[in-house]
Amino acid sequence: MQHHSTHQTAPGEHAPAPARDHHGGDYDRGSGQHDHGGGHGDHVAQFRRLFWVMLALSVPTVLASRMFGHLLGYELPDLPGLSWVSPVLGTVIYLWGGRPFLTGAVSEVRGRRPGMMLLIGMAITVAFLASWGSTLGVLDERLDFWWELALLVVIMLLGHWVEMRSLAATSSALDSLAALLPDEAERVEGDTTVTVAPGDLQVGDVVVVRPGASVPADGRIVDGSASMDESMVTGESTPVRREQGDDVVAGTVATDSGLRVEVTATGDETTLAGIQKLVSEAQSSSTRTQRLADRAAAWLFWFALGAAVVTAVVWSSLGMPDAAVVRAITVLVIACPHALGLAIPLVVSIATERAARGGVLVTDRMALETMRSVDTVLFDKTGTLTRGEPTVTAVEPAGGRSEEDVLRLAAAAEGDSEHPLARAIVAAAAERELDVPRAEDFASSPAVGVRAVVDGVTVQVGGPALLEQEEVPELDVAQRWRADGAIILHAVADGQVVGALRLADGIRPESREAVEALHAAGVDVVMITGDAQAVADAVAQEVGVDRVYAGVRPEDKSSTVAELQAEGRTVAMVGDGVNDAPALAQADVGLAIGAGTDVAIGSAGVVLAGSDPRSVLAVRDLSRASYRRMTQNLWWAAGYNLLAVPLAAGVLAPVGFVLPMSVGALLMSASTVVVALNAQLLRRLDLSPEASTRRVRDAG
Repeated sequence: MQHHSTHQTAPGEHAPAPARDHHGGDYDRGSGQHDHGGGHGDHVAQFRRLFWVMLALSVPTVLASRMFGHLLGYELPDLPGLSWVSPVLGTVIYLWGGRPFLTGAVSEVRGRRPGMMLLIGMAITVAFLASWGSTLGVLDERLDFWWELALLVVIMLLGHWVEMRSLAATSSALDSLAALLPDEAERVEGDTTVTVAPGDLQVGDVVVVRPGASVPADGRIVDGSASMDESMVTGESTPVRREQGDDVVAGTVATDSGLRVEVTATGDETTLAGIQKLVSEAQSSSTRTQRLADRAAAWLFWFALGAAVVTAVVWSSLGMPDAAVVRAITVLVIACPHALGLAIPLVVSIATERAARGGVLVTDRMALETMRSVDTVLFDKTGTLTRGEPTVTAVEPAGGRSEEDVLRLAAAAEGDSEHPLARAIVAAAAERELDVPRAEDFASSPAVGVRAVVDGVTVQVGGPALLEQEEVPELDVAQRWRADGAIILHAVADGQVVGALRLADGIRPESREAVEALHAAGVDVVMITGDAQAVADAVAQEVGVDRVYAGVRPEDKSSTVAELQAEGRTVAMVGDGVNDAPALAQADVGLAIGAGTDVAIGSAGVVLAGSDPRSVLAVRDLSRASYRRMTQNLWWAAGYNLLAVPLAAGVLAPVGFVLPMSVGALLMSASTVVVALNAQLLRRLDLSPEASTRRVRDAG
């Protein structure tokens, strides 16, 4: 039995991860370009500042607009220079506030992919040129759109600010991976050690790894032995004993003893760097479906452009060139409904806020949208379906002792140890409310076990090495327990075996309920683990999963996800460790258990603040509800266009009706209000794991 005293990772600051756009990259709204290097936090602040400045400028622009005054029925006072307030401020709003949309529009034109930016850019540019034409007397005075230009820019800036703020991600996965390495390494030089940075180590160097410290680089043990906590990298749920000649991996922790390690790989050649590369590649290669709003904007762009051309041709052919210009320009200006710019961001903002209150942090909006269509959920075993820590699952007494006697003696002997197995034994005794006596003369021997005097009896607790040392046989039940992959400890009192304890990674009580609810929803459940097949099978049988992948190395977890995707499945991966990071990034939806590592959180699109696997159902519910609101909002927003554009073009002119600008403005405002109210309905969704599970049962 190996004991460890502490578990630590190297400290490190984690920079915010960039928000993801619908192409899988980071979108610079100011340039229309994808920026895979980050910097999205600056863009959130940029849009916030730009919105408030443009809002301040838009108030006098709107109030001083002749058209707006006519719309509300008031006359502007005859003051010197008042007529130039709207043109001057409107020009500033167009050039400054509209710049992100104009550069984005240029990018969409170059990429031959018209979308929201081009639709906005077209509307504000036509409004700008028409308004100047009206101001200078070149065009009809009805084309004074300064107020419309100002409101359109302000509302679109608000929409983009809301969207970016809601997409603000948590810590970077790649920075978190680097943080697993210690800040310093102790390199052996002659009879002394010199403190150096891990990056300065070279192959062949020998480093000292002290108890509780992380290994600075991949290497081979040349002196000493220790119980290594490799769970952060390999997924193994219990420490693994490493002896002289064994290989150790950078980032793993020597829990109980010091080591001397000869460096065999540094930098990009280490296992940790390999995982880092897998995360980076999976994140950059993840395909994202195009945003619904962009698809709607692309259709509306061609619809408005075609309607404007037809309008100009028809009115001109009727011998009314002035009406042709007015009608065509009006069509192009009102083709960009305010509601379309808010349809998606409002839902995203409310959905992410509602999710956060329910213990779900959405870091990638597309992950939330995709969750509704997931048909396979891949759970990591350790720390996800299980607690990630050992628990006592059975006690076998011997020598006339009772289970309580064996557990009480073992807990007393282990009381001063901080090893996970020792804590599990002490916790089991406390759970049974046993009266544990005080132990004296405690001693711990790595790889053997512990020794203490309890009520005058010398009690030892340990694994096979203890039995061999004391030359006593193991109990018959140990063989059966071992076949199930359990950890087996024996308790020895005054040289006689008095019992055996079976320990295993405890299964979360909610795991089976989560699996049953996913099955009821028509979702297949798969389990993946780095643990042995026997351990995996025991857990799988208890929770009822459909398929098991056991003994999977970290670099193979992402390929397992890819294998499931190759079968035509839409895969959600749920994990909590460094070893899960590449798979979380590869999956269609990555869900990180919040109690897990920063690396897993940074690689996932959704973070579950708690450790309840039923929260997966809550994310699925939120995905379906938010998608429903998004599509409804887009229909409301697009419905305004489908109605207003033909009327503005004059399709009902033969019967004496042409849509006045005032009515168009009212329709525009009404669609925006409807979209906002519809998004608010998401706040009524109960995202507790119990409520989500109950909804699935009721639906079944």
